[in-house]
Amino acid sequence: MANSKNVKKYIGIQNELNGGMTDTGKIIRDAWIFGLIPETETCEGWLAQGIEDLWRKTSAEWEKYGFQVRNLPEETRERFERIQSEAFERARQQGWNPENDVNEDT
Repeated sequence: MANSKNVKKYIGIQNELNGGMTDTGKIIRDAWIFGLIPETETCEGWLAQGIEDLWRKTSAEWEKYGFQVRNLPEETRERFERIQSEAFERARQQGWNPENDVNEDT
């Protein structure tokens, strides 16, 4: 049996690098957008399996709309825009610079 002290748990979107502008942060924001988890859920303490399950659920939701924001129902699109806007502002306040995420090698 694995030692429970060695099990890696997620730190929570509020504690993420770059204000949560990470792949895991995107999964959580998408889950908020689709109402899969409440916006108050930071996923702090979750195991990797829980995050992977959330990713599968958010992917299934995006698939319904062809992975296009413009195809979302109006209410969901408005929630998307609000959540993303708030996330970008919070991340910028924490020093995130979107220019640093652009890969110039491609």
